[in-house]
Amino acid sequence: MRDTRESRLLLVLLVAIAFALITVDIRGGEQSPLQGARQAAAAAFGPVETGVASVVDPVGNAVDAVRDSDGRHSRIAQLERDNAALKAKLGSSDRDHVRAGELDKMLKTAGAGQYAIKGAQVIAIGAAQGFSWTVTIDAGSKDGIARDMTVLNGDGLVGRVTTVGKDTATVLLAIDPDFTVGTRMEKTNEIGFANGQGGGPLRVQLLNGKANVKKGDRMVTFGSSEGKPFVPGVPVGTITHVGSANGDLTRTVQVKPFAGFSRLDVVGVVVQPPRDNPRDTVLPPKPAKPKPTPTVTVTAKPKPSPSGARS
Repeated sequence: MRDTRESRLLLVLLVAIAFALITVDIRGGEQSPLQGARQAAAAAFGPVETGVASVVDPVGNAVDAVRDSDGRHSRIAQLERDNAALKAKLGSSDRDHVRAGELDKMLKTAGAGQYAIKGAQVIAIGAAQGFSWTVTIDAGSKDGIARDMTVLNGDGLVGRVTTVGKDTATVLLAIDPDFTVGTRMEKTNEIGFANGQGGGPLRVQLLNGKANVKKGDRMVTFGSSEGKPFVPGVPVGTITHVGSANGDLTRTVQVKPFAGFSRLDVVGVVVQPPRDNPRDTVLPPKPAKPKPTPTVTVTAKPKPSPSGARS
C-alpha cells in the first residue's frame, strides 16, 4: 500500500474503531457484545498458543534451571565454607577442652602438694644450649620464673628450669641423660637418684643395695634445700624392672615416668615450695584391684527311675 493521504486516513479510522471496540468491550464486561467474538478467537488460536508454549516453556525452564543451578552452586559453596568453619571451630573447641582438662589436673596436683605454681605452655622443642631433651615455655622472668625451679604437670615431674629470658624459659626434661633428681620410695622411704636415659625409662640407683622393692612400687622427688632445684613430693614414676641384688652397695631399678614427655602442652613452674613436705600425698590413688569372679560348679544328679518301672 502506498503512503498516500487516503491510506493515512484509513489507518486513523481503523485505530479509532479499535479504541471504540476496546472501550465497548471493557464497559460491557461479561455482557460485552464482543464476548462471542473473543471466545471464537480463543477457540481458534488457543491450540496454537498451547503449542507455542510447549516449545517455549522448556527453554524458559532450562534458563530457570541454569539460574537456580547457579544459585544452588552458590549455596553449596557457602555451606561448604560454613562446614569447614564449623569443623575448625569444633577442632579448636576440642583442643581447648583437652587443654582445660590438663590445666585442671595440674591445679589439683599443685593443690595436693601445696605448690605455688605459674602456668605455662610448651611452645617449642629443643634449645640452642645444645641439650638433647629440652622444651621452651612461654613464661619468663617477667612472670617470676627463675633458674632451678621445678616444672611439673598434672601427671608428675617434667624437669627443671635451666635458662630464663624475659618472656620465655628453657626446661631440661627429666629424661635428659644429664638430668639427676633425688627420689624417695613410697611408704618405705628408700632414697635414690634418678637419671634420664634419653626417652626411655629413668634409671634409679637406690642407696640401699638390699632395699626391698618390687615392680609397681612408686616414688616421688626427695626435695632440695629451699625447694631448688626440686621441691619434695612430686610424683616421679613407677618401677618397671628391678635389678638383681648382688651384694652391691646400691641397687638399680628402671622407672617409667608418670609424665608423658612426647605430648607435653600445659605445665606449671613451682615458684614457691610447700611449707611442709607433702611426702606421698601427691601420688594418685592406686586403682582398685578387680575382685575375682567366684566360680560355681554344678553337678548333675541322675533322675530317679519312675515308680514301678521294671528292669
